[in-house]
Amino acid sequence: MDLSDLKPPKGAKHSKKRVGRGQGSGQGKTAGRGHKGAKSRSGFKFKRGFEGGQMPLHRRVPKRGFHNPFRVAYAVVNLDSLARVFDAGKAAEKITAAGGQAETLAAQD
Repeated sequence: MDLSDLKPPKGAKHSKKRVGRGQGSGQGKTAGRGHKGAKSRSGFKFKRGFEGGQMPLHRRVPKRGFHNPFRVAYAVVNLDSLARVFDAGKAAEKITAAGGQAETLAAQD
């Protein structure tokens, strides 16, 4: 058996439905869209979250929380790790002057 022998199982492949190609096809005239209504028109598209006139889920559920655009993320540095680095005598190059962030100290924990 090799790649040239492979083929899909029987019934797995279907020919594409060709709509609007005559009454004999079963999908002629209205092409399976039915008569009248928005869904039968060209260019129709539901709005996101539309539920057929029922109040959409994103409007039924109450609003929650608050997103602060000015939030500042802090790097947590434990005092014992600071003391360990200062005792080793290599803290001067570890702490950056701009903002006083201890980037490599947080990574050592």
